[in-house]
Amino acid sequence: MGHGVSVDSGNNVTDTTTNEHFLGLVNFGNTCYCNSVLQALYFCKPFREHVLHYRLQQKNKKENLLTCLADLFYMIVTVKRRTGAIPPKKFISKLRKENSTFDNDMQQDAHEFLNHLLNTCADILIAEKKEEKDKHDKQRMKSNGSITINKNNNNNSPQCNGTTIIGEQQKQEQNCYNHTNPRSSISTSTDDTWIHDLFQGTLVNETKCLNCETYSSKDENFLDLSIDVEENTSITTCLRVFSNVETLRGESKYYCETCSSKQEATKRMRIKKLPRILALHLKRFKYIEQCKQYKKLSYRVVFPFELRLLNTSEDCLNSDRIYDLVSLVVHCGIGPNRGHYIAVVKSQGSWIVFDDENVDRLDPTNFEEFYGVTHDLGKQSETSYILFYESRDPS
Repeated sequence: MGHGVSVDSGNNVTDTTTNEHFLGLVNFGNTCYCNSVLQALYFCKPFREHVLHYRLQQKNKKENLLTCLADLFYMIVTVKRRTGAIPPKKFISKLRKENSTFDNDMQQDAHEFLNHLLNTCADILIAEKKEEKDKHDKQRMKSNGSITINKNNNNNSPQCNGTTIIGEQQKQEQNCYNHTNPRSSISTSTDDTWIHDLFQGTLVNETKCLNCETYSSKDENFLDLSIDVEENTSITTCLRVFSNVETLRGESKYYCETCSSKQEATKRMRIKKLPRILALHLKRFKYIEQCKQYKKLSYRVVFPFELRLLNTSEDCLNSDRIYDLVSLVVHCGIGPNRGHYIAVVKSQGSWIVFDDENVDRLDPTNFEEFYGVTHDLGKQSETSYILFYESRDPS
């Protein structure tokens, strides 16, 4: 098939030891960017489980991108055949209807789609949690009622001139509600969702003024981490370069609040909190000013099956976290608008290639082809673009 795979009896990739289904996704006109990301996410087991659980909780929910995704995953899990292809028609239709960027037959960027999907699903969950919380508050207030005391009442009840008094039982219920587990469906915190639980990490931006030596830091959350790539390097090196100390000088000087003026400073980004699922985006498309267009960087970037990040801050609580590669999105072609996307996933120790409707086993000896090429000559290449690493520690 041209990307280092060996065909196993046509497309009949099966595993008789599990109930796993290996179904391709029909291409609806340059939707390989979408199909590849969906396959990569489907084989991130924690994500799949949350999506399917979300579907179980659906009770007359209004159709949205997440409900369409849940229906697609459910179709893959429950369809009788374990191989072949299914059409993600409802999901694609909803995607195109809600976002004009994807409402065409043009090739789109897989990372841009991933970013849109995760943020949209998170927004949906936050809105639903807020709606559920508001509904719960109204029901609680309605069921508990209020105690209105008549100022002319002669009993021993406190007089309050018609003011509403919250009863002791209501206070206890309110106190209990305010201490609800933040992961519950009626949490008082509506910002945390299972999307954030799985994908969100935290970067700390550290800056030091070289004049007064004042140190400042700012936390920034991320759902995926974009890193620059260099020729003949590795993911570990790219991550180290990502956190290298940078000197801000000239037009890039830092405004120091202590000095009340712009000063030279040092700056670096380190990881303060590691996510459960680490999505690494390799920035392989670079804008070339001379050509007035984006060029693909097909540089050879070696990525490991097992990863431990070393560019963490001193106060990182889970710095010893170890990740295993579970899936990746590969870009095939010479540029962002002239290419194709496929997904490579791991299942029960074997690597499987999903190329839209086609599903094949990957010969492990050909896995290095996805690293990139030694000399970037602008030729056809199949390079890793998005890597999904899952933590061995589920917490």
